[in-house]
Amino acid sequence: MSEVVYEETATMIAAGELQSFVPFGREHCRNHPNAFNLQLRELQPASELWSSDGAAGLVGSLQEVSLQERERECWQLKKGCVGVREEDVEFEEELYAAGNVVVWSQGSRTQASSVYKAFTVDSPVQQFQKKTKKQVEQTVCIVQSSCVNVHTVTGKDFISPLPFQVSDVWATKFGLLLERKNTATDAQLSPPGEPLPTVFSMLHPLDEIAPVVCKPAGLFEGSRVQYASDSTMKIIFSCCQPSIVVSYDTVQGIHSVWALRKVTHEERSTVLRCPSESVGTPMGLMASGFLTSHLRNISRLDSPGGSAPAGALHSHQSRIMTSSPGLHSRVHSPSISNMAALSRAHSPGMAAPSFSGVARFNTSFHSPPPKGHHGLLPSPNSTVNETMLVPEMEPIIPDLCMEQLWSETVTAGCHSSQASKVFLTSDVCENRYLCFLVESHQQLRCVKFIESNDTSQLIFASVTSIPAKDAEPLQNIDAMLVLEACGSLVLYTGITRVSKVFVPGLLSPTFSLTNHLPHLSTPVENVSTPANAGSRHLQRLDEAVMPSPVSELRGPNIKHHEGSFLEDYTFQQTMPYIHALRDPVCNRVTLELNSGTMLRISIPEIATSELVKCKNCWHVTIQVLVKWYNIYNAPGGPSAHAEWNLFVTCFMTLMGYNTERLTWTRNVSQLSDWEYLLGSHYHRQMNFQPVSSPSSPSLKLDSSAPLFPHIPALFYVLHLLYQELQLDELQRARASSLVCLLQQLARDLQLNEYVDLYWRDYPSLISGLTESCLIDQGKTCLIRPSFLRAEPPCVFSWLSSCLRGEEIPPFPYLPSICQRTRLLVLSYALYITGDENATSTDVSKYLVKLSAGLCVHVCFHPSHFAGLGFTLKDLESVPFGVALPIREAIYRCREQPCSDWSEEVCMLIGRQDLTKQAHKMTLAKSKAVSLSLEPPATTEADEEEDGMSDIIQEVTGLIWSQDLRVQEVRRLLQSSRPVRVSVVQLPEVSDHEYIEEKENKLLQLCQRTMALPVGRGLFTLFSYHPVPTEPLPVPKLNLTGRAPPRNTMVDLNSGNIDVPPNMTGWPSFHNGVAAGLKIAPASQVDSAWIAYNKPKSPELANEYAGFLMALGLNGHLTKLATLNIHDYLTKGHEMTSIGLLLGVSSAKLGTMDMSITRLLSIHIPALLPPTSTELDVPHNVQVAAVIGIGLVYQGTGHRHNAEVLLSEIGRPPGPEMEYCTDRESYSLAAGVALGMVCLGHGSNLIGMTDLNVPEQLYQYMVGGHRRAQAGANRERHKSPSYQIKEGDTINVDVTCPGATLALAMIYLKTNNRSIADWLKPPDTWFLLDFIKPEFLLLRTLARCIIMWDEILPNTEWVKSNIPQIMRGTFDPSEDINMETMAQAQDYITAGACMALGLRFAGSANSDAFDCLYEFARTFMKIMSFAGTAAVTGYYNLQTGLSMILLAMSMVMAGTGNLKVLQLCRFFHKRTGGEMNYGFHMAHHMALGLLFLGGGRYTLSTSNSAIAALLCALYPHFPAHSTDNRYHLQALRHLAVLAAEPRLLVPVDVDSLKPCYALLEVTYKETKWYDETTVELMAPTMLPELHHLKRVKVKGPRYWELSVDLSKETQHLKSILSRDGVLYVKLRAGQLPYKDDPQGWKSLLASTVNHRNSGVRAFKAVGALRRGDLQQTFPLWQLRLVVELWDSRVLRGAANHHDALLTSEFLPVMKNMVDVALDSWLKGEERRER
Repeated sequence: MSEVVYEETATMIAAGELQSFVPFGREHCRNHPNAFNLQLRELQPASELWSSDGAAGLVGSLQEVSLQERERECWQLKKGCVGVREEDVEFEEELYAAGNVVVWSQGSRTQASSVYKAFTVDSPVQQFQKKTKKQVEQTVCIVQSSCVNVHTVTGKDFISPLPFQVSDVWATKFGLLLERKNTATDAQLSPPGEPLPTVFSMLHPLDEIAPVVCKPAGLFEGSRVQYASDSTMKIIFSCCQPSIVVSYDTVQGIHSVWALRKVTHEERSTVLRCPSESVGTPMGLMASGFLTSHLRNISRLDSPGGSAPAGALHSHQSRIMTSSPGLHSRVHSPSISNMAALSRAHSPGMAAPSFSGVARFNTSFHSPPPKGHHGLLPSPNSTVNETMLVPEMEPIIPDLCMEQLWSETVTAGCHSSQASKVFLTSDVCENRYLCFLVESHQQLRCVKFIESNDTSQLIFASVTSIPAKDAEPLQNIDAMLVLEACGSLVLYTGITRVSKVFVPGLLSPTFSLTNHLPHLSTPVENVSTPANAGSRHLQRLDEAVMPSPVSELRGPNIKHHEGSFLEDYTFQQTMPYIHALRDPVCNRVTLELNSGTMLRISIPEIATSELVKCKNCWHVTIQVLVKWYNIYNAPGGPSAHAEWNLFVTCFMTLMGYNTERLTWTRNVSQLSDWEYLLGSHYHRQMNFQPVSSPSSPSLKLDSSAPLFPHIPALFYVLHLLYQELQLDELQRARASSLVCLLQQLARDLQLNEYVDLYWRDYPSLISGLTESCLIDQGKTCLIRPSFLRAEPPCVFSWLSSCLRGEEIPPFPYLPSICQRTRLLVLSYALYITGDENATSTDVSKYLVKLSAGLCVHVCFHPSHFAGLGFTLKDLESVPFGVALPIREAIYRCREQPCSDWSEEVCMLIGRQDLTKQAHKMTLAKSKAVSLSLEPPATTEADEEEDGMSDIIQEVTGLIWSQDLRVQEVRRLLQSSRPVRVSVVQLPEVSDHEYIEEKENKLLQLCQRTMALPVGRGLFTLFSYHPVPTEPLPVPKLNLTGRAPPRNTMVDLNSGNIDVPPNMTGWPSFHNGVAAGLKIAPASQVDSAWIAYNKPKSPELANEYAGFLMALGLNGHLTKLATLNIHDYLTKGHEMTSIGLLLGVSSAKLGTMDMSITRLLSIHIPALLPPTSTELDVPHNVQVAAVIGIGLVYQGTGHRHNAEVLLSEIGRPPGPEMEYCTDRESYSLAAGVALGMVCLGHGSNLIGMTDLNVPEQLYQYMVGGHRRAQAGANRERHKSPSYQIKEGDTINVDVTCPGATLALAMIYLKTNNRSIADWLKPPDTWFLLDFIKPEFLLLRTLARCIIMWDEILPNTEWVKSNIPQIMRGTFDPSEDINMETMAQAQDYITAGACMALGLRFAGSANSDAFDCLYEFARTFMKIMSFAGTAAVTGYYNLQTGLSMILLAMSMVMAGTGNLKVLQLCRFFHKRTGGEMNYGFHMAHHMALGLLFLGGGRYTLSTSNSAIAALLCALYPHFPAHSTDNRYHLQALRHLAVLAAEPRLLVPVDVDSLKPCYALLEVTYKETKWYDETTVELMAPTMLPELHHLKRVKVKGPRYWELSVDLSKETQHLKSILSRDGVLYVKLRAGQLPYKDDPQGWKSLLASTVNHRNSGVRAFKAVGALRRGDLQQTFPLWQLRLVVELWDSRVLRGAANHHDALLTSEFLPVMKNMVDVALDSWLKGEERRER
């Protein structure tokens, strides 16, 4: 055994924060309703519990139980790491167990302890562990007699039954290690020569328990791999990092260290082939089979409770869990017998009788077998499983292996007992030790270990013994606290003794007569103290009382005074002394006193100065640190200001100086006031004859001092530190303190250049210090490092040379000390010399590192100090001269930052707008809540909720600042207030007729009111974030009126006129959709909230159905639980089914989701097997389901669905009136769905050539013979309809619209001319007569969107779609039907306009708008003339006009164009005549699209968006509110799927208010136009992003910001999706456009941001003039500024715009500096004379 390396004698340090300690869990358990309290209350009635008569007996029983509870109590304290990051808050965690309760609590210095979790289990807790699983998930494992409870922090709970009794559980890196309790029956159960395994592993609560393999060290026979089955080996310690286990051999009495790792494949196969050998007789397969079968089966030996199988641990496969009546654990209750629910991978063979892969142990491990049953001998009462002895079972595969690393050497006659404590510690030099406390010898044995080079192995070196009665590690300060036999507390770092620890409040052991062995106190006392309840203390008690074979060995080690102990026995009992140590956390530890009380103390930290770490002489380092630690932490330690003086004294003493004889060190801490004044700079200035002190004789240094050989290296390190401090304004005062020490060392080392440098820096300070010491005699011992040069490194000089462009040597620096030096040197190299590789490859060119290691790499960056946590605040502490070039660089970067710079860099260059952008805030979540979520204060208190109050007022106020168009739109779209019914009563009209007239007028107005919600949903799109605790407000649909002048109520329910039944059904649905569409996609919506909104009254069921559809359109319906979806569909409510099916389909757009497909298929007979039961599905629900299939499979080209949908377009009517009503809407839906499935595929329909899709669609469009039904549905359509006689021809009126749209969508944007020619209108009048005008509209629309690239925004192109025969002059002899011609012409024009609208949707293209506006005016003129209107028909004209209006709204979507708004308002006011419900719906949809999402959204022209718009804007609107014959009304809302956010809103980063900013938008080059740049004033709607090349915020008001879309479209997309918030930063001296539209109020000259630098410079010049400059630091700064100016002048006139280097400032300053320097130097010369 090697001895202790170094000991600092006769020193003592003071411990801090002395507090009495009681485990928090104990207090909590007193109030905890645990099992004991509950049982007690059951025993006695409540009245007796508190009666005074029974009190004595109750108290007695309580006392007995509390003793029992106390014995079982135990606790652990650990460093906390739950909930917060470790570096943020340091706190302690306590795990406390007593009885059945485990309490996990947390507390810190600043916060009282509180319970984090408390667990109560069924049987007494035997042990508990806190471990971290692989996925860094913390768990608490509670071990009971029969199971392990595992609780994770994330809330998962597992209960793993134990197949044997466990003696100990250990937490490891991989999982739990379980030690089996050795029982007397082991010998009977194991076959000859094969002991059963004793150590098992459990890697996950759901994994099987597997035996651990061990690999002993050595070359002899026992060194091969085998199961850990040695019953004499007991694990006493485990550790995760490094992964080791320490064991103790109870027979040989030696400790061993094992590495714990995963088992290798070879080891696994070795063990499974031959688990173990008996002594001399190989057992071979017999042994293997027995072990496996024994581990896997339960022999049903009769337990006292009867014959029942014992519990077994489940594994990955499902296992049957059976229970034993004798075990009181909830895991073994029959109700939880099947553990399949917990298993991670269910096995298909759940009920298989062979339980392969799980360890099962004998019942006898839980309870000894009854008498008469000996081991495995069969008896009449024991049913032994026959498979037990059959070696055919699959063997258990081990997971972990223990490989032996080190064992104690056995000393003759020295049999050590088991270590009572094992821990890892390290010293201040990072040496690591494994320490174990052997109480029998009162020794702490420390084994030093190191990691091998590849870190895969641990190498154990020397063993050192330290006399100790107890010890605990202090990880934070790399030390350990040792309790010596005499009762003293001693601090060690590694194996180096630091000092004794003085505990305030406890007498020193020297005076308190407590040198005697604590275990001479009486046994009774030891038991009665609650602190000694742990197993370790009971063990210690046994050793003390029982005679020990090694008692003689204790004698020499411990000075034991029997006499004094007996004499002062009474005193001994009253004096408290430290009995044991426990619970170390960081630098705090608990002291257990003999009185049973506990004290918690903290040990002060050791100053691990990096100044010393640069040397490789570790033993010297430890001496220095120990010396400093003792001086600094002496009892009644120093005040803060004296710390430096203490350090200088300590440091110089260690170098060999006699600090008592050096004047400046002697006086450094003990100057009187008068002496201080005499030595001051002021005194020397006033008195030109300084008091000359008698020259002291030269002092010599003690060359035997520990640091004497290293003086030159230390001096150089301190010099570099001095240079580092010079670069920090806040630390410069410390530099002046350091310079005294440096000048002394430089003078003694005779380094005159350095002395000169210090004198130049601090002339007044250095001039008074003249003493020097001799180092001559000891120079032989001095180690002069190679890096110590005669030329002193000066950082200011280096930077100055860099500015002058001179050749510069690399500057020396210390890693992790001289960070600022390194940073500034590299910054200058990068920015001033222009070396772009300065921070990456050329570091060594500018910096030389003093310690060994690689060159430092920093990512190349204009502001690379951001990577080191450097901020603008830090830059303010850099001297102004040094910082000026860096500030200039920052200023330049601020002008043109890159968009991919990190957040830290943006903060550094002062671009908070970019930083804020990186936080990804929405308007809703940012501080500017008023932006989006606060509804404006309503002026009228009684104003009812109109559902439009959530539009962002601040944004709309900026977009449309000149007028009140948004308020006008709200007025037009509100439906919650009664309408005004103004009818004049003529004299001849009776009152009754007048009432009827009013009600008829109201009915007309209600047609409009009922159509409003469709438009309102588009207007308020995604504008509201709901509160999860409140239901969604749904505005009322008010169908009453008020008649002036008396404002009397007019109601439709009076019975005077006939009102259509169910008139409000669909309007209510639309109202619900409109309310639901307000919810933004980013809102917090969950399944519970959706269900919470379900109305109580059945009248509102339609509204809720619409709400469900809206949730699907905004993506929230995916959160609705499947159970709720099922619940809604089983109600059989038609509207709810429609809303739900369309909603879930929209939410799963294009995903081919199988669960949704199954849901939809149930509602489509064609997708069900032919033999399936016919379900009575309402027609409208079938239509919704068919469209749903189209949405879910959009763009996928799914063959089967395409085939079914193709045949469904021409589905014939069946017998018994099935499929006979509203066939048009179903055929249309099938066509649209087919188009969606094959969207844009054109002729590339893979695998569908045999279906002849285009030909079949053409046939559906033009008619002909019906083809025979193919496939599974042939049987369905065998019998024809009895009502509808269509024969075998196709009914074109039914199939044409669907087929036309299907063709249009399949060939969308393909420019396929051959398909487009199919859709041309006929060239002859005869053929024109055969086509409905409506179909001409559809064909024209389809043809145009197929020939997408040929659509042009002008009237000529629109007119070119009209056939030639209609455009030329007419021959009077021809019989031309003018009505046919007029209708055909109008419908074709409307179709072309519609295509134009789709082509330029959301583009706000002025040419397209002008063209459409012209056609709208033409149609209105035609309508105004009664004659022409009669020819075409009012309905046809109105249809065409509505389509043109919708086309205009599509082009101008989201822009709020005033002309379109005027047209919409004009149609809003027209309520009579032919103006029906459908036309109102079209006009208000146009209004909604015009203000889409309150101006934040517009339309996309992607294939998906065009498909949605075709479906939503189908040009046949319902005639009345219940009309779904041609088109299902619910599909009108699919327009939402085409909306995309493209509004860019600049938000001022300082005020967080939206503002105006000038944008420069660059378009990519296309075949229609060259690359174009336009200027837009934001907030503005951006064009579609794929058209753009770049978006840039333009000056001069705001800092420029550029987003390059060729590189990063995603960045701009994410900005737009978060309410389009683009943070901008106002330049200094500028005002926002709102306050200063013309720019006349801004300051003409922009101010320099950092004027204080200039002020400081002039102050320095002033001080220079007065001649009172105590240090030359400001002169250096002035010099650097002037040199920067010179370098700029040399470079030429390229830098006229350098704001920080204006020509007015620098030349003036330079002149002042020159004058001041001249006068200062002259003054110095005069003084010297």
